Amino acid sequence: MTAATPRTETKAESAQPAAPRRGWWWRLLHRWHYGFVGTVGAVTLFCLSLTPSLLPRGFVLQGLISGISAAIGYGLGVLAAWLAGKLVNRPLPHPERFAWQVLGGLAAIAVVVMMFLGSGWQHDVYRLMGMDPPPQPGFLVVLPIAALTGAGLVGLMRLLRDGARAAGRLLGRWIPASTAAVIAGLVVIALALGVFNGVVLQGLFTVTDNSFKEINGETEPGVAAPQDPTRSGGPGSVVSWASLGKQGRNFVSGGPSDDELRAFGGLGVRHPIRVYAGLDSAADSRDRAALAVRELQRTGGFDREVLVVITTTGTGWVNEQAIEPLEYMYGGDTAMVSMQYSYLPSWISFLVDKERARAAGRDLFNAVYGEWSKLPLNQRPKLLVFGESLGSFGAESAFGGADDIRNRVDGMLLTGPPNRNELWREYVADRDPGSTEILPVYEHGATVRFAGDPATDLANPPDAWENPRVVYLQHPSDPIVWWSPKLMVNRPDWLAEPRGGDVSPAMRWYPFVTFWQVTADMAFSTGVPAGHGHSYGAAPVDAWAAIAPPDGWTPQRTADLTAIVAGIKDD
Repeated sequence: MTAATPRTETKAESAQPAAPRRGWWWRLLHRWHYGFVGTVGAVTLFCLSLTPSLLPRGFVLQGLISGISAAIGYGLGVLAAWLAGKLVNRPLPHPERFAWQVLGGLAAIAVVVMMFLGSGWQHDVYRLMGMDPPPQPGFLVVLPIAALTGAGLVGLMRLLRDGARAAGRLLGRWIPASTAAVIAGLVVIALALGVFNGVVLQGLFTVTDNSFKEINGETEPGVAAPQDPTRSGGPGSVVSWASLGKQGRNFVSGGPSDDELRAFGGLGVRHPIRVYAGLDSAADSRDRAALAVRELQRTGGFDREVLVVITTTGTGWVNEQAIEPLEYMYGGDTAMVSMQYSYLPSWISFLVDKERARAAGRDLFNAVYGEWSKLPLNQRPKLLVFGESLGSFGAESAFGGADDIRNRVDGMLLTGPPNRNELWREYVADRDPGSTEILPVYEHGATVRFAGDPATDLANPPDAWENPRVVYLQHPSDPIVWWSPKLMVNRPDWLAEPRGGDVSPAMRWYPFVTFWQVTADMAFSTGVPAGHGHSYGAAPVDAWAAIAPPDGWTPQRTADLTAIVAGIKDD
């Protein structure tokens, strides 16, 4: 046997150029199979995510937003390339190395420029909020956080895709391949959604529910059962102290003292009545409302000059800065009634307890109104309504529209209304031509008016403002007011109009990106100084002074009371 002759290269083979040496970036792209068009989408949405939104963002939060946006951009790019391939009936050609080099260079320049601009924009937003901005070099941590977040989300989507393909091949043994692929894809999507909703979300809600249930049973230090019979949970009350919940106990224990009322208004003050029914006070919403009315009757609430029906936020919280102004204005000759429908924060309650908020607002007002309307006209107290955040959603639910409000109340204040408030959306959508979404004018301001700064905004329009009066307080920078799922694909009017005074002029609407930016803003909407975001501070003083001022009330009294209310602890 002869030894094998070594193979020699042919002339043609020896003439071929050696394979180009790939850099680390090429090997990374090849290993993870990042597509060209998808990468273009990822870089584009990453850069856009660095633009300003309503509130200042910390570095970690900015990194998460940018990573989510980059992953969405990559997915949209991949989808666009796939659709283009289907239209031409063949896969798109793979870009050459030069195209990747050009993309890499342009992407690097774009990222550096947008990181620099983004840090400057965040600096400006902090200043608009009256806050000291963090050191700008810290903004550099945004890039690695975004890269890890984006890569993780893309990897997760690929796992789902690979699972669908494997299931499709398995089903393809018995049914046509195209049918198998569609069925497998739908099955994997359904399973993923089922796991997310049934395991992840349900587990999150269960843990959250248990945690806040425990918190609801706590009592803050320094809070004790009242010894005053005009307060729920006190002597003679038909509502037990234990059943009020944490926020209910805070509410009935709070408010100005008689000495504080006398120091502001002089002699002749009365101790304010505060009535509350907790989640554990009765079995359901109607029973709690009936219990609250019995408390009003017991305490003499229907004999006071002012009666205020309050719909709480998700936890059962009532904002002291929003209700104490009325107690000061009327020398304590007031009765306030509220009840709890949940112990979850408003953003969770909006997802799982929204109907409870609606029922609570409707049931409580109707129960109070039923008794109030039986009184002789000259013996009825002023009937006012208040709701903040999700509480405004519940408070609205008792009414069918502006005419219904005019017929049944003497005034209403709704602060920081969520974008899903039905009446709010109706008034904003039907606003007078020429008025803006940020500061709409409805029916020439005859009954309903909107204000970011009530001290100045409520004077407009100059047309006569009839009684009863309804005020919506809404800051241009409040994400609770402006967040909507429609932000994903539709530019809202408030981003087509001139920006509000505390919103960066550089804020623009971008598909998908703006939605995630404003979503993140909601989580920190109260973490800004009063007068911005979802923090309304002492603004209710000016609002109540416009809605239901007592006889002889003056602008100086409003200024004096604002100084007092600004110092109230806002939990």
